[in-house]
Amino acid sequence: MDNVLLKDKLIQFIQENKKVCPKPQKWNECWNLLPNKRRNGTGWILPLPLILAALWETNDLEKRERLISHINYANEENVLDEINNYLMNLSDDDWIYEDEV
Repeated sequence: MDNVLLKDKLIQFIQENKKVCPKPQKWNECWNLLPNKRRNGTGWILPLPLILAALWETNDLEKRERLISHINYANEENVLDEINNYLMNLSDDDWIYEDEV
């Protein structure tokens, strides 16, 4: 499957099923699969997952947008297949859903 199509299908899957982001441990595992992350001062070139305190301080849209930025980054870094497989194989219990947090 073409990467743009795969990326769009993955994002659509997340949105249609009212998924926001993986639960913190799973999201961190997913982020760790992404290559070539670099520090930029006190932050990162690829923003960290919104876990720990950030999980409670951000809304569903901000969390989903951050996850989508990770998916877009995976596409740019040619690891979209791996990220797609990781996310698609998470159980329903591994996700945070809209209005859950």
